[in-house]
Amino acid sequence: MSDSHADEIDHIVPYEDETEIRGQKEKPRNLIAYWLLGLCNNYAYVIMLSAAHDILSEDFQGNSTKPTPSPIVNNNSRDCNPVSTGAILLADVLPSLAMKLTMPFLLTHVRLRVLIVIALSSASFLLVSFSTAQWQAFLGVVFAAISGGLGEVTFLQYSSKYDKNVVSTWSSGTGGSGLFGALSFAALTTAGLSARKTVLLMLVVPALMAITFFFVLDHAKPRIKARDNSDTEPLMEESQSGVKEHTPAISMRSKCRMLPRMARFIIPLGLVYLFEYFINQGVFELIYFKDIWLDHHSQYRWLQVDYQLGVFLSRSSVNLFRINAIWLLALLQFVNVILLTTEAVFLYIPSIWIVFTIVFWEGLLAGAAYVNTFYRVAHETIPQEKAFAMGITSLAGSVGVSTAGALAVPFHQYLCSLPLINRISKW
Repeated sequence: MSDSHADEIDHIVPYEDETEIRGQKEKPRNLIAYWLLGLCNNYAYVIMLSAAHDILSEDFQGNSTKPTPSPIVNNNSRDCNPVSTGAILLADVLPSLAMKLTMPFLLTHVRLRVLIVIALSSASFLLVSFSTAQWQAFLGVVFAAISGGLGEVTFLQYSSKYDKNVVSTWSSGTGGSGLFGALSFAALTTAGLSARKTVLLMLVVPALMAITFFFVLDHAKPRIKARDNSDTEPLMEESQSGVKEHTPAISMRSKCRMLPRMARFIIPLGLVYLFEYFINQGVFELIYFKDIWLDHHSQYRWLQVDYQLGVFLSRSSVNLFRINAIWLLALLQFVNVILLTTEAVFLYIPSIWIVFTIVFWEGLLAGAAYVNTFYRVAHETIPQEKAFAMGITSLAGSVGVSTAGALAVPFHQYLCSLPLINRISKW
């Protein structure tokens, strides 16, 4: 038989039903592969957000290969880039949102999708690294966004072919991409490597994705011969009469009818993303502690690392404990918005270590919302609907992030117009 059975998203069959899962466990190679795919898929996205403060600085817009210093400001103004990092966020998420809105409804070859993801991810690193104008860097960010969005919806839909535990390893891998991506960028630039060369080094990531999908992930599953003589997989076990039944792909009308039911997952997850990314791309760059061991660029980078550490730990936690109250996570994240937004305005927190603690907590909430939402989707949808449910839920994050970016830009402009407030105390 050919390998065409893995090529059509709508012909993917959920790996287990309740009777099958009792007797089988997913192969370790598939769990490892999905961890690596999660790591690679989000890496470009994370690098672009970690580099946002550098991309928007004056030095990065030219051909300078030296590490980027913080902008020089007078003593009465805030240390601000001319453009908010929210602009990078919008460029990094709007194309991703378009992918997530359209791909779950379309029948597309999996291998073709993955090849496009790899090509766009590679192009994003090259464009940003060799850009000589800001629009070229922004185009690279857009390519990273399309790559990440298309990859996420493709791999989540494809996960319905395997055991539910690949969702937890995928989530852990995406958390790992945040941590290792932000950490690698911050560490290499702190060590003296330019932001451009650091971005260029990240070309190893799409190469790893290609190896993982095509050579590590096991695509072979039991198949039957369909009426059109094409290789397909059995969607149902043998009926009582002993004849294999083939369940048709879910219709467009059925997909539309599912949307109201999916709101219980989409809305709270979208709110968590809205709050966390307003903090990360609207507030982080405006929280600045003068005269400490980190300059402004470095403070922004290490806050990103701190946040991603929290995300990684909580995204890896679903097999230890589960949280069903996603709404509660959204409420707690809103409290973080209040705390850090007022800090950006009034600069009243005396130590950067307190900010690091709040940001770490923010990351824990963010990761917990993501992994528990998708784990619930995997468990609470019927097998025929699972691929679409996974794909459509993934757009919640992009909607929330897009809204956050749209709010961050005017907030940045307003706050940067305010006079600088000196902290009463620092420690």
